[in-house]
Amino acid sequence: MNAAELLVRCLEAEGVRHVFGVPGEENEELLFALEPSSIQFVATRHEQGAAFMANVWGRLTGEAGVCLATLGPGATNLLTGVADAQLDKAPLVAITAQGALGRLHHESHQAIDIVGMFQPVTKWNASITTPGTVAEMVRKAFKVAEAEKPGATHLELPEDVASSEVTDTQRDEPLQQSTVRRPASDYKALAAALTRLRAAKRPLVIAGNGAIRKLASKHLTELVTTHDIPVVATFMGKGAVSDALPQSLMAMGLGFRDYVNEAIDAADLLITVGYDIAELPPQRFNKSGNKPIVHIDFTSAEVYTHYEVAVEVVGDISSALWEMTRKLAKSGLTNERGWWHPIREKILADIAREQRSESSEPTIPAALCVLREVLPHHGVVISDVGSHKLWIARNFPAYQPGTVLISNGFASMGIALPGAIAASLQDPARPVVAVMGDGGFLMNVQELETAKRLGLSFVALVLNDDDYGLISWKQRQHRKRSVSTRIGNPDFPALASAFGVRGARASTMGELRALLEQALRERGIWLIEVPVDPSVNDQLATRLADSVQPAPDSGTPSKEQP
Repeated sequence: MNAAELLVRCLEAEGVRHVFGVPGEENEELLFALEPSSIQFVATRHEQGAAFMANVWGRLTGEAGVCLATLGPGATNLLTGVADAQLDKAPLVAITAQGALGRLHHESHQAIDIVGMFQPVTKWNASITTPGTVAEMVRKAFKVAEAEKPGATHLELPEDVASSEVTDTQRDEPLQQSTVRRPASDYKALAAALTRLRAAKRPLVIAGNGAIRKLASKHLTELVTTHDIPVVATFMGKGAVSDALPQSLMAMGLGFRDYVNEAIDAADLLITVGYDIAELPPQRFNKSGNKPIVHIDFTSAEVYTHYEVAVEVVGDISSALWEMTRKLAKSGLTNERGWWHPIREKILADIAREQRSESSEPTIPAALCVLREVLPHHGVVISDVGSHKLWIARNFPAYQPGTVLISNGFASMGIALPGAIAASLQDPARPVVAVMGDGGFLMNVQELETAKRLGLSFVALVLNDDDYGLISWKQRQHRKRSVSTRIGNPDFPALASAFGVRGARASTMGELRALLEQALRERGIWLIEVPVDPSVNDQLATRLADSVQPAPDSGTPSKEQP
């Protein structure tokens, strides 16, 4: 048995079902070792797509997704998706090939310092230089990637090491996984947090990315429903508490003030649960820097001027929330009940106003209204990055954790289509919709062939404004006009046909509803183009500037960019 074969056995021991990647000359040994294994190698059309697939697999399952590339350009192409996993806290293990050790001491064909390149975007990464360390290094890569807070790790396998035999004196068996129990929070910290909560009249929870993982959603929901505490989600915290509950105030994160900011302003205590600084800078919800904050997370709070916390509850989030609910069962809270209800009503009314008649031309928010109506609650929406991302976060309710996936740490365009492939592979019976702009879709359009080859089923919903719409929106907020963002597009239904998938264009809201219902009912891949008028973006900014109460410390509504 050689090192590549042992590495594959180690992947099997980790429960890996798929490896996403692009074949190359220097990873040949590993590809042939994968072929007879229980693991399916998914040949993608670009390494970035492979990394995004592994990324979304990790976010959906909590288990590290695996991507593979060769050396040189293969590794550099993988980098963006790996960085996205790192900042989005998605467990991922990247494996790259490398030239033989004997040629790396001088300039050599396609050889670069891959380990050095991956260092800034991984939790841990290393080169396997001897077959005897394979088992240890694979186990460490998965353990580190999946440990809170999760992220990316990387292993480099030089081609001569891959083909080297494991000797009798070297370990030739995978290391077994062990159950790691995360420590509970300090009892004094919990007591201090409860003291703050009991003294507050208008506490408010901010649910971040970490509130989705490790049963935290279940125990957060118990806490806020039992004691009637409002919840605001970040983009990546959507679904931690169902938006159907009266405690939900949907999501925050627009660059200008929204109705939800009125609730944050009125709160006298912020309880952040699993919040990551990379999701949203804290000055967006704590502009004065004076709000008392209880920080509940797996790790200590980042040092940040606008995020000076009063209490840090560090440890297992789920355990901390369960303990708080249990202790409050005896004493209860004296907080003001329902103070946020008028704000929730304004939020829901503003979402409802975006609905359009069946004969109307589509807009992004109107299309999302229809999608929410026809998509089952357990269906998965994967958002690409663009102006539609803001509308999904603001206007698209999430009813279960892990059903609305938005990249808002690294926020890379091109993630949605590869992500839909991962989601469809992970649970073929669950409806999946990738929502993209025309810009993001064409960044990884080639993966339509991958999806078709695998026989998957999902909907690719392309909201087409012939523009890099989010950048246009920001430029108009800054300078009242936009430049250098207009783009041209192909005939999307014809493009779908060229890939052998179903393609259609929805020119009215009625056509969109019918197409979505048909696509979700039938098996296969559907590409639905929806030409949209982006003027609703500026209309939203104007409307909120006129109707949202100004921040107490500023006197006027913020005119920051989205």
